[in-house]
Amino acid sequence: MGDDILTIEEVAKYLRVSDRTVYDWAQKGEIPAGKIGTVWRFKKSEVENWVNERLSASSNQKKNEPEVDVAKILSPDRVVFLNRSTKQDALTELAGILATAPQVKKSEELLNEILKREALMSTAVGRGIAIPHVRLSSVSDLVMAVGVCKTPVQDFQTIDDKPVDLLIMIAAAYNQHTYYLKTLSYFSAKLKNQELRTALSKASSTDEVYDLICQ
Repeated sequence: MGDDILTIEEVAKYLRVSDRTVYDWAQKGEIPAGKIGTVWRFKKSEVENWVNERLSASSNQKKNEPEVDVAKILSPDRVVFLNRSTKQDALTELAGILATAPQVKKSEELLNEILKREALMSTAVGRGIAIPHVRLSSVSDLVMAVGVCKTPVQDFQTIDDKPVDLLIMIAAAYNQHTYYLKTLSYFSAKLKNQELRTALSKASSTDEVYDLICQ
């Protein structure tokens, strides 16, 4: 290994990427490289160090990602009972609630993107649950609202044909992709619990719903 000199093709094979990717990295100065005449050449030892640094940075980034702490992204005033019979009306009301959070800077954009996302593909995940979600540059940090549908919403095009009676609405900053996916996954898993879903549907107050969601 040592200071063997590699071609673009050899680096591409070593890193298991395309020749074009390595060429672009070299052109942009993203990978240690030098030109001999008109062709790019690479020291294998420098490429190995570069790979190790990137892997270490990626690992540290994952360690620094916040865990999902519901109490930090949901406040009691953003938990509501909904009495809307259509998907659009329910989403519109809950988006208005979510827009009261200081992290949301443009309420109209939030509603438009929530409705646009829903038109593209239903966010219903079955078991009476829908998790409408967006990432927006006008949102400063991940935030959520919860709506318990006292009138189950029939037109969500659910995968199991069950009406939706629980809405978890999530908005995140555009650069929070990993945390956003982690939060979606967290609630998808959490709400598989039948006892929790039953307790939420029977809750007599929004404070009770808040406590159940935060458990």
